[in-house]
Amino acid sequence: MEAKLRTCISTAIHDATHRPFMLHATTPIGGGCINEAFRITGQDGRQFFIKLNSTDKAAMFAVEAAGLAEIAATKTIRVPQAITHGVAGKQSYLVLEFLELGSRGSAKLLGERLATLHLCSNEQFGFAQNNFIGATPQPNRQKDNWVDFWREQRLGFQLRLAAENGYGGQLQRLGEKLLDALPAFFESYTPQPSLLHGDLWSGNHAYLSDGTPVIFDPATYYGDRECDLAMTELFGGYSADFYAAYRAAYPLDAGYAMRRELYNLYHILNHANLFGGGYTRQAEQMTQRLLRDVE
Repeated sequence: MEAKLRTCISTAIHDATHRPFMLHATTPIGGGCINEAFRITGQDGRQFFIKLNSTDKAAMFAVEAAGLAEIAATKTIRVPQAITHGVAGKQSYLVLEFLELGSRGSAKLLGERLATLHLCSNEQFGFAQNNFIGATPQPNRQKDNWVDFWREQRLGFQLRLAAENGYGGQLQRLGEKLLDALPAFFESYTPQPSLLHGDLWSGNHAYLSDGTPVIFDPATYYGDRECDLAMTELFGGYSADFYAAYRAAYPLDAGYAMRRELYNLYHILNHANLFGGGYTRQAEQMTQRLLRDVE
């Protein structure tokens, strides 16, 4: 890490914590595919987690900090505290509380606390700021109607992006039919605006040494809580204890199984836009199945 960047980050932490901080050591941390990540240690022994990227990613760090703060304010489930963020030279940065995390902990407690987070509501769907799902912009213009929100700012947005990326033809034809058919998935179900993590797969949760669950790397907004539950099932699923505890704390509507694929289509479309490959065909197949469900 360059000397200028080290000095800037030290000053930013000092200003944010109101305690002197002089960066002494940096340790690279792997696992992410978007940012560089480090554990940084000060001369006083305090440690922080830092993400680095180019200056054009400064907005991504700012809205990540806002999402973490929104979740933290509910006092329902543990997230890393956002300390500070900004730009130094040719890089942007986000400094977070450093937590020693592991893969073993209470899945039951994770389910219970996620349910408690989802009980935190809002008057409208969306969020005060647009943010990102992975590296993709995620619009969050607030709306009263969930079907309109999901059509315009989730599936519709990803389909438009797919067209710009050259994925037209069958995907767009099927997608337009699905957008028109969306009300059929909500004939007997009215979602409430729940506070969501927004990108809840197994790589975005872990546990403290005492088993306390921690969630991180959010794409926060207020939406149908089924969106978070659906994504937990997209890449292998969580444990049975997690789902049992969630349902006991906040039972799911009987139609969840049908809408689960509708919500996960958003993430598969996003993967198609980010990575291409077989995700485009998977999105087409999912859309075909969804259309059959409401024929």
